[in-house]
Amino acid sequence: MAIDTTIYVRTPSGSAAYLDGLQMLTGVGLITFMWTHMILVASVNLGADAMNTLAQFFEDTYMAQVGGPIIAFTFLVHFILAARKVPFRAEQQSTIWKHSRMLRHTDTWLWLVQASTAMLILIMGSIHIWTILSDLPISAAKSAARIQGGFWLVFYLILLPMVELHVGIGFYRIGVKWGLIKRKNRKGFKRFENILTGIFILIGLITIVRFMTLSI
Repeated sequence: MAIDTTIYVRTPSGSAAYLDGLQMLTGVGLITFMWTHMILVASVNLGADAMNTLAQFFEDTYMAQVGGPIIAFTFLVHFILAARKVPFRAEQQSTIWKHSRMLRHTDTWLWLVQASTAMLILIMGSIHIWTILSDLPISAAKSAARIQGGFWLVFYLILLPMVELHVGIGFYRIGVKWGLIKRKNRKGFKRFENILTGIFILIGLITIVRFMTLSI
């Protein structure tokens, strides 16, 4: 009696590719927003009036009222899309850590850092967005008062490096995944990404110090 040894292979669905593409697009949007946001907030280093003028512009053009919810929605969609590949169960986490130690592959560790920071950024970023949008308009005095309160200083000192690490690694990994960064220039681009991340963390720290010393 003949035995049927035919192997049936399921044709992969194109939906995974579309979801990956959407994850990339939302990621690029959030990276652009975060770097722009950091530069705009850092305008306080030029004086409170500089930041207040920019904030008033966004208020008058309703970019704050409309853009804020759009960013929050993009933030949520990006997390949901990225969560498809994050190991949440204990045995999955144990496996990925064992494989990472065994492989000793830098890019694998970068993904782990990105996945780990994502969890805290989801919680802390949501708190930050809600706090800002529920207390419009934005002003240098409000931001300074919040940071000088104590709790928010610690909050932002934790959130700042996590966001910049997550964004910087995301920027690098998007380039690698979509073929924009080749093997021959990967090392140089990784160095560039590290320098860029360090610059934005430094800008953030200088801005926090400025808020701490701003008279309110």
